[in-house]
Amino acid sequence: MNRRRTKIVCTVGPASNDWNTMRAMQEAGMDAVRINMSHASQEDAARSIDIVNRLNHELRYPIPIMLDTNGPEIRTGILSEPLLLKQGELVVVSGSEKPEGLENLPAIQVGYPRFESTVRVGDTIRFDNGLINLKVKEKAEQGLMCHVLDGGKLGSRKHVNLPGVFVELPAISAKDEEDVKFAKEHDVSFIAQSFVRSPSDIQAMRSLLGESHQWVKVIAKIENQEGVREVESIAAASDALMVARGDLGIETDISALPRLQRNLVQTTLKLGRRCLIATHLLESMVENPIPTRAETIDVANAVYEGVDAVILSAETSVGQRPAVAVQQLRRIIEESEHAPGLDFSQALITNDVKQNVAWSAVELAKRINASGIMVVTRSGYMADLVTNCAPLDVPILAFSNSMKTRTRLMVNRSVYTHSIPFDSDPEKTIQTALQVLAERESVQPNDRFVLVSDVLSHSGVESIQIRQI
Repeated sequence: MNRRRTKIVCTVGPASNDWNTMRAMQEAGMDAVRINMSHASQEDAARSIDIVNRLNHELRYPIPIMLDTNGPEIRTGILSEPLLLKQGELVVVSGSEKPEGLENLPAIQVGYPRFESTVRVGDTIRFDNGLINLKVKEKAEQGLMCHVLDGGKLGSRKHVNLPGVFVELPAISAKDEEDVKFAKEHDVSFIAQSFVRSPSDIQAMRSLLGESHQWVKVIAKIENQEGVREVESIAAASDALMVARGDLGIETDISALPRLQRNLVQTTLKLGRRCLIATHLLESMVENPIPTRAETIDVANAVYEGVDAVILSAETSVGQRPAVAVQQLRRIIEESEHAPGLDFSQALITNDVKQNVAWSAVELAKRINASGIMVVTRSGYMADLVTNCAPLDVPILAFSNSMKTRTRLMVNRSVYTHSIPFDSDPEKTIQTALQVLAERESVQPNDRFVLVSDVLSHSGVESIQIRQI
């Protein structure tokens, strides 16, 4: 059973938020949908969710939904017209609502009242995703006097980054609270939490989700230096980690980004968490029908690192050919998976007894040349543990009586899911799973499968078996 291991998450937006395009993306290889609340309204999101729900009634494997929060952010104020900044000139930047220029210098307002007291002389201020860069020269009564390092036209409400500066903003904004409430109402599978700086940020999100929605998985987006420094404790507190290379490449030295990605992925997989990579995977395909050579190699490197999923952003949200971008990404992944990867799973921490059971199941599957690993699971936990072991040559086939579990597991590397009822007789449950396998998967007579579960006995004892079609 040859299956693509690395999953594809697609961001939906104006170019793709309709039935025909989303269906075409699914047919091209889309496994999950991401809704970016930094750009989408709740009305937009509701439309996307409705389309996905309708699609899921027709599909063999369900499409989970990931809601990406806006997070704490600083933006420039409103300008009557774009401000042209020239390299080498001086400007005044202030957190005041009505900044005044100094000696007729241009003035820029940013939406952070503690701006002057937080930013230091020598710090860099980056606007509009790093396209415009200033260096703080001195502090003045009117604000911070800055040299323009990289000029350009600065418009209203542009994003502001302060690399290396601790920004005292709440981890969850008022907008985030409203969006998470919306996500709970619509049974979204994942919350991707932006600009996570510490484990307490994750705990705040879990508290916001409440007891009724602890099944929702929280993805920590690593986007700044604080997140990088605290990655081990953040990954341990979260369910998954996203290497969000957009802001991360602005908040850190861009030349260090490949090393940071490698370290973040390795740390995440070592701790047995899901890992996703986002931003600029196929950025040229926003306009072009094929990716650049460098982009194909970037995708391949993510595959070699063993991540669970790669995420398309602008390529599918505003790009000219969303389904073509998905198709190209799928083809690159499938080709790359023929080559050996880095196998970070060898460093997996295996203190947990159940994790060792999962390892044993994977090793057994290798020894008997199994066609797949069957996992019978309620919560998905045992399927997560098998995913941690990164089996290379066999799919993980998860069977659950929970649609929520089935759906969220579709982001796991190598996992494909089916719904079955659980019987009080474990053997009947297993026979049902085998019947579903025979009917819905391309299995052959005498194919052997390793079956692992911790729900097939009332005692919760883990079970490993070999079953044959």
